[in-house]
Amino acid sequence: MKYQKRQKAIILLADGTIFYGKAVGNKQGTAFGEVCFNTGMTGYQEIFTDPSYYGQLMVTTNAHIGNYGVNNDEIESDSIKIAGLICKNFSYDYSRDAADGSLENFLEENNLLAISDVDTRALVSYIRDNGAMNAVISTDVDNIEGLKKELANVPDMNGLELASQVSTKEPYYFGDENATYKVAALDIGIKKNILRNIAKRDAYIKVFPYNAKFEDLEAFKPDGYFLSNGPGDPEPLADAQALAKEIIKRDLPLFGICLGHQIIALANGVSTYKMHHGHRGINHPVKNITTGKGEITSQNHGFAVNREEAEAHPDLLVTHVHLNDHTVAGLAMKSKNCFSVQYHPEASPGPHDSSYLFDQFIENIKKN
Repeated sequence: MKYQKRQKAIILLADGTIFYGKAVGNKQGTAFGEVCFNTGMTGYQEIFTDPSYYGQLMVTTNAHIGNYGVNNDEIESDSIKIAGLICKNFSYDYSRDAADGSLENFLEENNLLAISDVDTRALVSYIRDNGAMNAVISTDVDNIEGLKKELANVPDMNGLELASQVSTKEPYYFGDENATYKVAALDIGIKKNILRNIAKRDAYIKVFPYNAKFEDLEAFKPDGYFLSNGPGDPEPLADAQALAKEIIKRDLPLFGICLGHQIIALANGVSTYKMHHGHRGINHPVKNITTGKGEITSQNHGFAVNREEAEAHPDLLVTHVHLNDHTVAGLAMKSKNCFSVQYHPEASPGPHDSSYLFDQFIENIKKN
C-alpha cells in the first residue's frame, strides 16, 4: 500500500446513515451530491468524465478501481464531472500498456475527493432499498453535526437544472467540414463519443449551448438535429423543450439520447419522473419492440418517461422497453421524423447492439 496512514473518511447520507472509509491518497476535504451507483466492471474513466454525472457522488460496485490507469483518449468531456468517488479497493498501481498515467494522479489533477475501503455492497444495497438521496463524503469525521447542517441545504435533484453547468459556452464544430451531411447538436451535457459516432457517418456537426434558439441552429443549415444526454431534471429545461417543439413542428430529422429523449417526451406533453435509484451500468437489457431483438445497453439516468402517458399519446410509439422494470427505453413519432432512446448507443457495451441507431438517424436525414 502506497499510503500507510491514510486519513479516515465518512459517507453521511441525507437520512443520517453513515458509512466509513479512508481518503484516497493525501486528498482531504468535503464533497456534496446525490449518491448513486454504477454496476459497470470497466469504463470508470468514461463514467467520471461523463457530464450526465455532474453533481453526483459515484459509488462503483466493481471491487477494484484504478487497476488499468487512465488513457487520454478515453474521456467524455474536458474534465471530471462527478462530485466525488466512493469505492472498495483503490489501485494506486496500474498495469496497462496503453495507459497514460494513474487514476490517482488523474483525480489529483482534477481536485476530486475520493474515498476507498468502503463496504460498497452494503452501501449499494442501502441505496437500492431506500433510493438515491443527497449525501456528503468528508475527511472531517469529527464534525458530523456540522456536515448534517450543510447537507440539509444541498438542493434535491428533483427539479434541479444542471445542463447549464456542463454545456458549452460558445458554439463549436466537430468532424470534417467537407462531410456529406450537417448536423446541429444541442449540448445539454454531450459526450465526445456521441460526436465521434455521428461524425464517422459522414456528418459535420455544429454544437450549440443548452439555451440556443431554433434560429441559431437553423442558420447552420443542418440536414438533421440532435439533442444530447446530460445531467439533472429535464423539466426545467424550457429552452430545450421549445427547441424540440419547433423542430418537430417543422418535421425535421430529430434524434435524442438520454436527457434529449426526455426532452422530446416533454415537448409532446408526456411527463417525466425521478426514479427510485435510476439505471447506471453497462449491462442493461432492452427489447426493441419493432424488431423483437434484445440489446445489451449502457445506461445512465435518474429520470424516466411516463410510460402510461407515452402509450396513450396518439402520435407516439414506444419502440424500446427496459426488460428489468419495463420503463420506456425508446420513442418514435408516428407522423414526424423524430425518434429517441433512453440509453447510450455510443458506449457499445454489446459491443455493437445499438450502433444501428446512428445509422437510422442518417437514413432519416437521407429520406427528408
